[in-house]
Amino acid sequence: MVRAAVLRAQGEPLVVADIELPEPGPGQVRVRVVAAGVCHSDLSLANGTLRQPVPAVLGHEGAGVVVSVGPGVTRVVPGDHVVLNWAPPCRECWFCLEGEPYLCERAADAAGVPHAQLPDGTPLYPGLGTGAFAEETIVAERAAVKIPADVPLEQAAVLGCAVLTGAGAVFNTAQVKAGQSVVVVGLGGVGLSVLQAARIAGAGPIVAVDVHPEKEALARAHGATDFVLSDDATAKTVRKLTGGRGADVAFECAGVPASIRTAWASSRRGGHVVVVGVGSAKAIVEFSALELYFFGRTLTGCLFGSTDPDVDIPRLLDLVASGQLDVAGLVTAEVGLDGIETAFDDMRAGRGGRTLVRL
Repeated sequence: MVRAAVLRAQGEPLVVADIELPEPGPGQVRVRVVAAGVCHSDLSLANGTLRQPVPAVLGHEGAGVVVSVGPGVTRVVPGDHVVLNWAPPCRECWFCLEGEPYLCERAADAAGVPHAQLPDGTPLYPGLGTGAFAEETIVAERAAVKIPADVPLEQAAVLGCAVLTGAGAVFNTAQVKAGQSVVVVGLGGVGLSVLQAARIAGAGPIVAVDVHPEKEALARAHGATDFVLSDDATAKTVRKLTGGRGADVAFECAGVPASIRTAWASSRRGGHVVVVGVGSAKAIVEFSALELYFFGRTLTGCLFGSTDPDVDIPRLLDLVASGQLDVAGLVTAEVGLDGIETAFDDMRAGRGGRTLVRL
């Protein structure tokens, strides 16, 4: 038996309960989870914004130590430290072979297959294929990315989603160049990671936008040169800060129509707008045919920072080791398993950066 935060039905609070994990099967790895970040996608899975088979163990941004491995596993051995990869590429489908592993057509397969059960035998599903809000979990071998043993697992956890997504959006999707102006709309864990990556890329000015004024100190600590409180005049203010034109690159990190429109309006003619936030299928964003033509902007969706975790996690760890990337600074609160609902409340209220679940 291990303890886990269980979502019995979408729209209900998570409940800490004992669950039963099997021994790892062929190609599977059992991981003792040390820490897991609470991501907005977890909230979206819990409240029904995103589809999730239930009952389920949520949590997809985690790191831990390999406990045991199933037959045929070659990537890791017991004792290895790993970051969990919630979108592991198969390396065989058309997208993987085209160099787009973040679009792998089989990456989400594990989320629909039970990985554990309740004591009464009820099957449990792993949220986004990882089930990291638990003392231990079972994942596919390709979902465990080995990292050096001297990397603190509490810091490594947030690499699994927030940093990979945010930094990947800058380095991979937008390929921000030194001297380009950047605006970041929405300052959760992903938005703060975008700010840091933009600073590392040499961008400037870097304008942070949020609806919560208390986010200013966090924004500046993570690389923002300016902070703008989101209102009807946001785009006008951003243009004043960027030579009267608007930002070269705009990152939207909230996943709501209003902030997507804000990012769009804050970018220059010919600029690049990158939608990083995960929104609802029911949330509709409208553009006129004229503005799409006239402004000449590029609008890009960004899934998982266009990353390949096997390649990008080592690169990000190099940035951490050199002091350029402050992963620890993204974490503004820590809780146990029974504190995840508090973390969800903070997320709804826009408080802080990343909350870390310590196990």
